[in-house]
Amino acid sequence: MAAGFVLFINPYNIVPGGVYGISIVVHYLTKGMLEFWPDGIPIGLFGLILNIPLTILGIKILGPRFGIKTVIGFFLTSAFMDVLTYFIGENDPLGLKDELLLSCVFGAVLIGIGLGLIFKSRATSGGSDIIAMIFAKYTKMPVGQLLIYVDSSIVLIALVVLKDWKIPLYSWLVIYITGKVIDMVIEGANYNKMLFIISDKHEEIRLKILNDLERGGTYFTGEGMYKNDPKKIIYTVVSRREMSILMDFIHQVDPKAFLTVVDAKEILGEGFKSLEEKIEQV
Repeated sequence: MAAGFVLFINPYNIVPGGVYGISIVVHYLTKGMLEFWPDGIPIGLFGLILNIPLTILGIKILGPRFGIKTVIGFFLTSAFMDVLTYFIGENDPLGLKDELLLSCVFGAVLIGIGLGLIFKSRATSGGSDIIAMIFAKYTKMPVGQLLIYVDSSIVLIALVVLKDWKIPLYSWLVIYITGKVIDMVIEGANYNKMLFIISDKHEEIRLKILNDLERGGTYFTGEGMYKNDPKKIIYTVVSRREMSILMDFIHQVDPKAFLTVVDAKEILGEGFKSLEEKIEQV
């Protein structure tokens, strides 16, 4: 997470919400103002300064739900950011000044991986998460929705301060990609497909699924809307490779079969990840 900020985000004043987004704005505003920090207040340090009172406030209002892992997480993130900045510098370290889109994508991926690992360890990143949780307690609005509002407000503040209309566009792109990467880290990349198959040759298809693919499935009993004739609907979940094999077989035995293919976000149960494994990860 620190590498994502230091290498790809901080040098170009991209503001992806959160306490570190505020810290980037403050770092920009204090440049040349302080003799001790001529380049501005260090981003990691200011993020830490914001996180400590927010966490204390969160504990008082929401209860001690954050735990020692959250505190360790934001302390280490701030420390790593400032240490990396000290050794690498903050003036376009990778020469991506003219490739801001590329910088945003790679920065968002690294930050997303870092945040995903934090969430998998049952901690939070602090900062805007806590603000959103506090608002949620009193407004009854969803935390995820409030988090978007909080981060977007920080992005708009950056627009006013930095006076560059490209900043919010790049920043919202980083926020979006980060969210998608977090989901992928937490849930894992899944290429399984969920199939609903309606065919008069359902028995042959059933045997193919059971014997050749060694998968299971479920029969649903349905009724055709046009002729009111009874239908057997096969519901099954297969891998992407198995889907190709099954579709080729169905085309051979019943070219008029009706299939619905859906991306399966997560599959738990026999033949896939067990429910016990999933509970242990949550």
